[in-house]
Amino acid sequence: MAFYDIIKQYKDFDFVDAFASITDADISRAIHSENLHGQDMLALLSPKAAEPVWMEEMAEESRRRTIQYFGRTIQLFAPIYISNFCSNRCAYCGFNTQNNISRRKLTLDEIEEEAKAISATGLQNILMLTGEAKTITPMEYLLDAVKILRRYFASVSIEIFPMDTDEYHAMARAGVDGLTLFQETYDEKIYKEVHLGGKKRDYHYRLDAPERGAMAGFRSVNIGALLGLGEMRSEFFFTALHAQYLADNYLDTEIAISLPRFNPAECGDFKPRYPVEDRTFVQFLLAFRLFLPRTGITVSTRENKTMRDNLMGIGATKLSAGVSTSVGGYSDGEKSTPQFDISDQRNVPEMVAAIKEHGYQPVHKDWDRGIWA
Repeated sequence: MAFYDIIKQYKDFDFVDAFASITDADISRAIHSENLHGQDMLALLSPKAAEPVWMEEMAEESRRRTIQYFGRTIQLFAPIYISNFCSNRCAYCGFNTQNNISRRKLTLDEIEEEAKAISATGLQNILMLTGEAKTITPMEYLLDAVKILRRYFASVSIEIFPMDTDEYHAMARAGVDGLTLFQETYDEKIYKEVHLGGKKRDYHYRLDAPERGAMAGFRSVNIGALLGLGEMRSEFFFTALHAQYLADNYLDTEIAISLPRFNPAECGDFKPRYPVEDRTFVQFLLAFRLFLPRTGITVSTRENKTMRDNLMGIGATKLSAGVSTSVGGYSDGEKSTPQFDISDQRNVPEMVAAIKEHGYQPVHKDWDRGIWA
């Protein structure tokens, strides 16, 4: 069974009625159960569960389970954008091929300069990103980039265009150990509406890519939906089911999720149909921690520092630091137009200090390829 078969089971499902039928007993049972199912996740995502009394109880249980499985640790990482050329026409994205922006692709020497600048901060986990333009950033270029990054970082993950399994195998052999890939929206109709052209228009190829990455042997696979594109509660419900599906079928792969949502600075002319306010965002994070307590949760610099600091203690396990979303943004080279404006602009020492201040340990490195091999 592929994950799309699970999505089809909910084709005629009435989420509005399902959420409206949730009782206090349903929420209490879901909060305190050790093994949750889809109905429990619906209870935790329901508008009723957003009431203060339940949010407080969810937060306490989420804090307990996070410490149980992750300790008082926060893993740090940084993204490195090596190209912002893109062949897709995504209505919401700054890299849209029709946007008149400053485009840039780093040379291998420039990638090394960026790597030196980032590694000088002490970070050992890097996420390599490109726009989706396979002809401009072909496999040979990507493999060469990974080989450079491997000299400076213990862990190299990728967030690039979806690949076939054999291509993911090649990336793994070069030293990539993690894959991040967002479905953006699980609603197939909305997906077609916002992806107007390019390879990304293929809903099914993208949906199956995280599984291909797990099959290729990546140590970690990180998924998510861009909150705001589709109806928010059903979107996050499918995100959770997708993570559960991958975790159940690929026991050797660490599954994680991100909760990217639109921030006011990045929307431009595109207006999210279903904006997610702070309370709902926190509710989703808490619900997911209770649903899959062993699964990592990444919170990016789309969120402001107050939000990220508060999430440290109740479920978040991985935070970016000292972030630039521009190609060449870390070294002294020419910067390109950023993919989105960040809300938390703290550098690495400031993030380290904030994590310690909240009683947690910042982790720069918790894995080495030599051990994994």
